Amino acid sequence: MKPKLAFVNNQIKKIKIENLYREMRYGQIHGPYITIRKKKLVNLCSNDYLGIQISVNFGEQMQSSSRLVSGNDVSFKTLEEKLGKHKSQEGALIFPTGYMANIGTISTLIKKSDLILSDELNHASIIEACKLSGCKTSIYNHNDVDDLTAKLNQDHKRKFVITEGVFSMDGDLANLKKIVEIVEKKNAIIILDDAHGDFTIGKDGRGTPDYFGVSKKIDLYVSSLSKGLGSFGGYVATQKNIIELLINKSKSFVYTSALPSFLVKYSLKKFNYDREKQRKKLWKNVEYLSAGLKQIGYNFNSTTHIIPIIIGREKTALEFGRYLFKNGIYAQPIRYPTVSKNKARIRISLTAWLSKNHIESALHVFESAAKKFEIV
Repeated sequence: MKPKLAFVNNQIKKIKIENLYREMRYGQIHGPYITIRKKKLVNLCSNDYLGIQISVNFGEQMQSSSRLVSGNDVSFKTLEEKLGKHKSQEGALIFPTGYMANIGTISTLIKKSDLILSDELNHASIIEACKLSGCKTSIYNHNDVDDLTAKLNQDHKRKFVITEGVFSMDGDLANLKKIVEIVEKKNAIIILDDAHGDFTIGKDGRGTPDYFGVSKKIDLYVSSLSKGLGSFGGYVATQKNIIELLINKSKSFVYTSALPSFLVKYSLKKFNYDREKQRKKLWKNVEYLSAGLKQIGYNFNSTTHIIPIIIGREKTALEFGRYLFKNGIYAQPIRYPTVSKNKARIRISLTAWLSKNHIESALHVFESAAKKFEIV
């Protein structure tokens, strides 16, 4: 090790002392299971919510270029048209990831003279994008429409309200109906990150706004192909002039390689699949596990496929996670800075891959863990 880089060790030591150290686990995912170090576990960490099973040819040549050079395979156009209609918007634009979609869209569309109102529990990609925009960002209390209303009274030429549809760490829904009413009264612009609601909530999985009946009132959607659809990539859906601007000005779109075309075609196959059948299975699993956990005594506000088991101390959350692992359940502890300090949790994400037997096995382990760690 080079002596001039020895200072890095002090940072790592501090992370370990605070029980915030992260390390990579290498495993193989197969259906409802993940195998790590030859140990087969029921996977409660996957974001492949619908569990759509299809075959695809990954052997074709990759474009190996940005979309504006030679990477713009015709499959992009087909999928983007479908995604635009799916979100009741004029069009859509695919980015390599949802993170890059947030970074590229927010930092391009919003200028220094504007004002952003951002929910305090928004995803890290939204937080970073707001910083990159260079404008004033006002954080409103989580899902608090009164606080949002008060902070929207600030004097700025343009105001943007940004929220998630389903919050990724708590699994609760944004109060979208009220938020949309407020935004319309204040003539603000609403951006919705619906990565965890897309394909899982609303009619035909059209997302959180469809569930609340406000789909056409959302000005810009940011979403994911990597979660409910179980493929890879991110996208925005909005009106055509914004898409035109992003194609010309968004750095995370212009200056990066395109998604490999086989992944776009993979997404197309999954989009065209009988998603409703899988969605019904997902929600049956949500109802079954939620009821079982509450019967044990766990307390949570989520009504979605993301269920947080709040542990509190980071060290206890790590021990809880190890106990689950030892007993055949894979559900990762989530700690600061992903969530606030001393609000560490086990984040369960349910999928249609799971059977009733898988859920019953998980409930048995969570019941014994509750007693061991005196959580309930």
